[in-house]
Amino acid sequence: MTLEKLKQALPNLSDPKLLQAILEKGQESNFEHGRVLMEPGQFIKAVPLVIDGSIKIMRMDEEGKELFLYYLEQGETCALSLTCCSAARPSEIKAVVEETATIMFIPVQLHEQWSDEFKQWKDFVSSTYQQRFQEMLIALDAVAFKRMDERLMRYIVTKMKQLKANELHTTHQEIANELGTSREVISRLLKQLEKKKWIELGRNVIYIRDDFEELISK
Repeated sequence: MTLEKLKQALPNLSDPKLLQAILEKGQESNFEHGRVLMEPGQFIKAVPLVIDGSIKIMRMDEEGKELFLYYLEQGETCALSLTCCSAARPSEIKAVVEETATIMFIPVQLHEQWSDEFKQWKDFVSSTYQQRFQEMLIALDAVAFKRMDERLMRYIVTKMKQLKANELHTTHQEIANELGTSREVISRLLKQLEKKKWIELGRNVIYIRDDFEELISK
């Protein structure tokens, strides 16, 4: 990892001393798609900074059912991880690599130190809390107020933007897990979208029309 690459990956951080500290103290690691980075109950020993790729953050209930919360993408970190670090509490989320990712891990003890030492780090953490809070409100509103077909269509749009692709390589069960419903419900709703010719279903892949977002907003 070079200082120039770090600058490009973390556009919200420009303080040269802070970037140099991240470069010197952080631990760079690479992970493939599907790798579980964190499970509920585990203690967080480092703050993750996404240099490349994306991470999926989910909440799990006692029965193991999952609810998708948000994605972490380049230049971002996880607000819930920061909270657990500060309070020395075990993780309450599951983190899974969505796209092959490069992550810079910052030791927990440096998080508090840098908040005092670098104003830009403190501002970065504050903006992360605000952004993730808004995203979790959206997830909560979707569960509480939106029908499952609306949630599914919004999920598809979110995935298209996140992956920058019109093909979603996933299973009906994986979608059901993320939306907190059954595979049968998701399969039925996807078939309804296919009948409208908004999507086309393949084996573990969904092909999506370019104007899908426009169609669902009408």
